[in-house]
Amino acid sequence: MTVLSIRFRRPGAYDRLKRRAHQSAESISAVGERLIDEGLRMEAHPGICFRDGPSGRRAGLASGPDVWEVVGLLRGLRGSVEERSASAAAQMGLTSAQVRAAGRYYAEFNDEIDSELAQNDEAAEHEMTAWERERQLLSG
Repeated sequence: MTVLSIRFRRPGAYDRLKRRAHQSAESISAVGERLIDEGLRMEAHPGICFRDGPSGRRAGLASGPDVWEVVGLLRGLRGSVEERSASAAAQMGLTSAQVRAAGRYYAEFNDEIDSELAQNDEAAEHEMTAWERERQLLSG
């Protein structure tokens, strides 16, 4: 673990950090670390943002779906990278720049996105099993 001491010179920055930590029931250090990491990722990958959701905090396109959703579609398509990107953009109503942003983020953080894809597959399988069981029980 690396320890870093930070001096806050921007008015209100520390108070906002403290307030956010309180709202999320996390330590100030945990929130600060997450925000610094996310900020650096967003700076390196324009068009990417981070948001909360049922599965936790995740990377998404600033005005679009989560990165894992774009990557999941891209991986399921056939053709060259350019053909798959164009097809994904058309199917999802995105620009080619948005699809490229998701692809570039995935190239750097593939373990994170692969984990989100696996979680989604598990949830879908669980829901399908529950639906099939319900149909079986109710069909008499």
